[in-house]
Amino acid sequence: IFDAILVHMMNTNSPPDVWQGLKTTMVENLNKQKVPHTLAILENTYSDSDIITLQEVSSSFIDQARASKLGKTFHIIAPMNLDAVRDQNSVIFLKKESFPKGAGVEITSLVENSFPEGVTVPVAKGDILAITATNKFDVQFVVASFHGDTNGLATKPVVDAVVKAMASDSALKGHRLVFGMDANTYEKAKPGKQQDVLDYAKHYNTLGLTSCWGDMPNPSNYTTYNARTYLQPQLNKACKSSEKREKGDVNPKDFILFPKGDFSVLKTWKDNTGKKTYIEDMAFPTLDFPSDHGVLATILEPIDVSTAS
Repeated sequence: IFDAILVHMMNTNSPPDVWQGLKTTMVENLNKQKVPHTLAILENTYSDSDIITLQEVSSSFIDQARASKLGKTFHIIAPMNLDAVRDQNSVIFLKKESFPKGAGVEITSLVENSFPEGVTVPVAKGDILAITATNKFDVQFVVASFHGDTNGLATKPVVDAVVKAMASDSALKGHRLVFGMDANTYEKAKPGKQQDVLDYAKHYNTLGLTSCWGDMPNPSNYTTYNARTYLQPQLNKACKSSEKREKGDVNPKDFILFPKGDFSVLKTWKDNTGKKTYIEDMAFPTLDFPSDHGVLATILEPIDVSTAS
């Protein structure tokens, strides 16, 4: 019945030969071609990256990436405990030229075992991936990728656990952390229900970490801008086109963290076009850009020049 109501709504507002053509175009680009479009952006725009961290990645995406040109350029690392049911996994790409040996060991379980005892942290299988890696200059890294829960309440505990895990294992002494994440932080968080972005920044600063945005990010520097129409079942989340800015998900959600003493930031940018540019106040995904999060990229320079790469 619900589907019939939606079809009736569309037929009332637009001739079928018009709206069905639009639907076909949207389904083709946003669903059927989502993986090929994403792979094309990574290959054509970001294949010069040394490290890429991705979140909410399907097993099909991983297989297609490994079989594509990206598989010849990057070591593509998925969690050992892959989530094949929910099919949303954090993944890491290491450039083969920069990291010829690929991943060292996966330390995800060490991170998960570092959560506070008796505290339930809302993480799901596949949300965290943490590995060691050594680059061609013999600099040792811990590289982590993390997808936060919708409200961002797992983000601080996971960052705590990564730092604790690295401190607890003598084999990780001297490793440099690079941590890419969808932190799911909010500009105007609901107290006690969502993770405020500035509160999160204060927290990672206490751990000796900083971000590609600096110690304190601009809370209105958004990396998501999307909203739901009424043509979907969660009507409580729907809004008019004129309301998408105030009622949509427009927030500063994405971060790259690292220790303050290890790197300085040469350049950071965000991208919602796939062309290293970001159009402010534009809702996405679009027909050309398949993600509801912008790409976040940064160029880091080692502070210790003797290990510079």
